[in-house]
Amino acid sequence: MANQPLMPKATAVWLVENTSLTFEQIADFCGLHLLEVQGIADGQVAAGVRGLDPIANGQLTKEEIELGTQDPNRKLRMLKRDLPQPKKRTAGPRYTPVAKRQDKPDGIAWLLRNHPELKDSQVVRLIGTTKATILAVRERTHWNTPNIRPRDPVLLGLCTQVDLNQAVEKAGKAREKLEGPAQPAATGEELPPVDEAPASFGEGY
Repeated sequence: MANQPLMPKATAVWLVENTSLTFEQIADFCGLHLLEVQGIADGQVAAGVRGLDPIANGQLTKEEIELGTQDPNRKLRMLKRDLPQPKKRTAGPRYTPVAKRQDKPDGIAWLLRNHPELKDSQVVRLIGTTKATILAVRERTHWNTPNIRPRDPVLLGLCTQVDLNQAVEKAGKAREKLEGPAQPAATGEELPPVDEAPASFGEGY
């Protein structure tokens, strides 16, 4: 929430360790349950969490803490932050752990080979890559082309099977809408009726 410190538990750890504020005051300021703050004081909650100084971060003043210490019923007032807050990420390429990024070209190559109906924009979202990288893999101009091996991006952990299925289904519907329903493949001339079919072997053979 906007009226809580950026790292509530770490801030609570610092306040417990460095002030005489009541657990109720700390819980109210940090947006935590009273029992969580008590657990922090007992070492049962947030074990190993390093305390974060709210004074150094510009979230509280030393004077405000002193006023709260003098009046246990006083609610701490957070300083207004003038700095813009980071926006929640709602769209864009999927984040991929560094350890898996080297596998992206393999995943792209697999999609290009097995699902050519996918648009580059869909591959971008599935793999978390760029159109330039897709083009390089497609045209074999990627710097690591000799070592690229098409591998299923789901097995590589680059996307989920659900996301891949949805993308393929969407691409299929778009292509069908553009080209019309797929026509059944030609099977050649129809076979003549059984009574008109020539005998397989000659008489008396």
